[in-house]
Amino acid sequence: MKAYLLTSTMPLTEQSEPLQFSDVPTPEPGHDELLIKVSCCGVCHTELDEIEGRTPPPAMPVIPGHQVVGVVEHAPSGRFKPGDRVGVAWIFSACGQCEYCLRGNENLCPQFLATGRDRHGGYAEYMVVPERYAYPIPDLFKDEEAAPLLCAGAIGYRSLMLTGIRDGQRLGLTGFGASGHLVLKMSKFLFPTTPIYVFARNENERSFARSIGASWAGNTTDTPPEPLHAIIDTTPAWTPVVAALSHLQPGGRLVINAIRKESGDKPALQEMDYPSHIWMEKEIKSVANITRKDVEEFLMLAARAGIKPDHEVYDFRDANRALLDLKFRPAKGARVLLVGNGQ
Repeated sequence: MKAYLLTSTMPLTEQSEPLQFSDVPTPEPGHDELLIKVSCCGVCHTELDEIEGRTPPPAMPVIPGHQVVGVVEHAPSGRFKPGDRVGVAWIFSACGQCEYCLRGNENLCPQFLATGRDRHGGYAEYMVVPERYAYPIPDLFKDEEAAPLLCAGAIGYRSLMLTGIRDGQRLGLTGFGASGHLVLKMSKFLFPTTPIYVFARNENERSFARSIGASWAGNTTDTPPEPLHAIIDTTPAWTPVVAALSHLQPGGRLVINAIRKESGDKPALQEMDYPSHIWMEKEIKSVANITRKDVEEFLMLAARAGIKPDHEVYDFRDANRALLDLKFRPAKGARVLLVGNGQ
């Protein structure tokens, strides 16, 4: 089969070709695994982190991609049968037996394995996944619409739930990419009287946020009209974290939805002023991975609410260009790699 391989980490430039387009053996499913013919795969900032060496080291050579939609070709006797349309998310598997798994927090399992990092992912014509970590795709969505829901949407949903926000309280979103725009859409459905304040460096992103319902949009360090009850940060930097803390009202919560933070602006964190940023019982909560429940609940919510991502599609041959566009050319919504013939 055709697939893209990541064989080494590297800094990305606008001329880079980080992935190798290769012929590799079609995977053989184990006794509890599905064989999936891939239709499409979302392109995620986490792939940039893997390529540039900011995540735990991938099991190289590895096929990246963890927002996968496709059709079952082989299934054990269980939830799915050949011909079913399914999705695969960042969580490839967990042990199922530790204290975290037993209380539904597989995302914290010491044996957590990530799709496209620890096991081969969806930048390929076929992939395998344990059956219990695949999800039926609601009929409402085309394949390329469903793919971003599996990571950007599901992790955004987890982040929103961790804010503890209630309808009518003020919510901030710092950074406005694939996940941010889906959080805004789900927030408008779940909390219809909640005003949403968006912080983004790029005016195109701010304009996009206003067009889909943001009450206010400003630069990362701009001051919103009112203090906020909760803020979700999806940026790779520390400076917006410090700014967000100053925008919280007493008792407010900052939820950091990021797999890493860049080191270049650490002085911003070191210069944090305790009374302005932390005092008055403000909280910081990080988000780590997703659980099966997050994916299942968000797909049902998205279908019920008609939440579809704004997205741009790329041909399978253009995976490297899609990654470089993601890093160097911000655009509204999500990016999706078309691999096979989708729905």
